[in-house]
Amino acid sequence: MDKQEIIRLLKAKGEDRTQLLKRSRDVKEKEVGRKVYFRGLIEFSNICSKDCLYCGIRKSNEKVVRYNATDKEILEACRFAWENRFASLVLQSGEISSPMFVKRVDNLLKKIKQLSNNELGITLSCGEQTRETYLRWFESGAHRFLLRIESSNPELYYKIHPNNKTHSFEKRIEALHFLKETGYQVGTGVMVGLPFQTYEDLANDLLFFKKIDIDMCGMGPYIEHEDTPLYEYRNLLMPKQERFNLTLNMIAVLRLLMPDINIAAATALQAIDPVGREKALAVGANIIMPNLTPCNYRKEYQLYEDKPCLDEDAELCRNCLEARIELAGSEIGYEEWGDSKHFFKRVASEKLLKL
Repeated sequence: MDKQEIIRLLKAKGEDRTQLLKRSRDVKEKEVGRKVYFRGLIEFSNICSKDCLYCGIRKSNEKVVRYNATDKEILEACRFAWENRFASLVLQSGEISSPMFVKRVDNLLKKIKQLSNNELGITLSCGEQTRETYLRWFESGAHRFLLRIESSNPELYYKIHPNNKTHSFEKRIEALHFLKETGYQVGTGVMVGLPFQTYEDLANDLLFFKKIDIDMCGMGPYIEHEDTPLYEYRNLLMPKQERFNLTLNMIAVLRLLMPDINIAAATALQAIDPVGREKALAVGANIIMPNLTPCNYRKEYQLYEDKPCLDEDAELCRNCLEARIELAGSEIGYEEWGDSKHFFKRVASEKLLKL
């Protein structure tokens, strides 16, 4: 697909949209099957060194109550994931790169592997780090990494981030290349429906994913947060339902563009539609992230407003998702890491090229 064809599909409505969503569902079932894989999400700290203009836990937001879950609390959540056959989890935090933080994550990775007899797969979402840090974490047990670009258009990137060394577009791109070179399954993603964002921007985002050859993707609708600078431009936003529909179109087109990657059903979808994540699974997504963050911390990790599942404990969240996924016509891949098929094809292709 070229850019103009992608734009046409992103704008699809009515019968054209119905056909698009059906095509993407068929491609998903053919390429990655009907299984949905759990990634138990542990948001272990909301302390962040960055000041992204859209984010509720940005450094300058003094209304946020900062927290750092203890190692014991984190490992208890990991044990729950292991004992309940989730097979994989995501450790997510604000972006910190201090030596103390790097060492802490390193130690946690080793402890998680030990407590689960090396059975838990681990995805990290801990921001930009040095090549050395990425390698250190990889060697300690992490094998997937999610680093969202948020926009592949540098001009738009600097409308939603401060333009300084701490928020460098070039450094973000460089970090994605470091991750790939280190050997991770690499994921990225964007927000859909941002102020100033165009259909051409979104089409270019999808082509960017294809160009850098990602293995995983997480895309969600942009939902404004009143304690952020970007909230000032809320009058420029399309209605939330339109942002929701456009996100589903993005997922569908990406599934057609990159048929064998892993695509997450973002929690932000459920902030707009009560069955938003299930709808994403039905049109192309195959990953879902039950929230295992201790309940007493969840309300303090709000990147956007109206975040769902703030008061559901891990057991309730799991039971709820099981029922929802079955209703959506899918099955849960228990005790399976659900690694990206694209990753293994990519690595095999890279090895052939070196011969």
